[in-house]
Amino acid sequence: MEHSYKETADIETASDDYASRFSGAVGQYFLDVQAKITLAFLEDMPGASVLDVGGGHAQLARPLIDKDYDVTVTGSDDSCRRRLDATCEKGSFSYRTCDSLRLPFADNQFDVVMAFRLLPHTEHWRQLIGEMCRVANKTVIFDYPDKRSVNIFYDILFELKKNMEGNTRTFSLFTRQDIRHELVANGFGPPLFSPEFFVPMVVHRKLQSVGFSRAMEFFFRTIGFTQLFGSPIIIRSDMKITA
Repeated sequence: MEHSYKETADIETASDDYASRFSGAVGQYFLDVQAKITLAFLEDMPGASVLDVGGGHAQLARPLIDKDYDVTVTGSDDSCRRRLDATCEKGSFSYRTCDSLRLPFADNQFDVVMAFRLLPHTEHWRQLIGEMCRVANKTVIFDYPDKRSVNIFYDILFELKKNMEGNTRTFSLFTRQDIRHELVANGFGPPLFSPEFFVPMVVHRKLQSVGFSRAMEFFFRTIGFTQLFGSPIIIRSDMKITA
């Protein structure tokens, strides 16, 4: 079924072609790091209800289900649930085709609202964050590519990256101030920032050595470079408590 929503970037993210970017041992390494950070952010909320906006890529549904979270996933098209159905047991999650900028849920309906692989490909990103905050009762979690990283050379290196990877999409970059400002404007507190990698992911893909990648990232994380200049960044922000 076709839908005329403003933002449909998650349709491509839910495709097999996009999933191929995370195939093999290095791809699994990327997903493991992403899941580890996300689950660490959720440790104080066992069994929480989680809405994964545009989560048809199925990168986090399985880890969340395995940890007994109550998972709901949205997609911009009915086809966005195909990978979910292939990787998760029937009845282990709920799915809704809808407009990510007008989520069909009540205010504060979910304990946690998250979105991965979505914000940098969304033109109306402020509206997306606003909707996530609206339906979240406690916490929002999402990832984004930060300007304070190798991404500062985006304009110069994008064509090289595209030639190396083949299926790279254009994407928007953000600063920590951009993200903080938008969350605070929607009634949430200053976020916690957890960068995933210091070395660009395209380099890891070309090296094809999980052991070397782990060693490099461990080194840069240990000396503090990842926290300062790493990307993409996963953030957690909690709703402000008002008197």
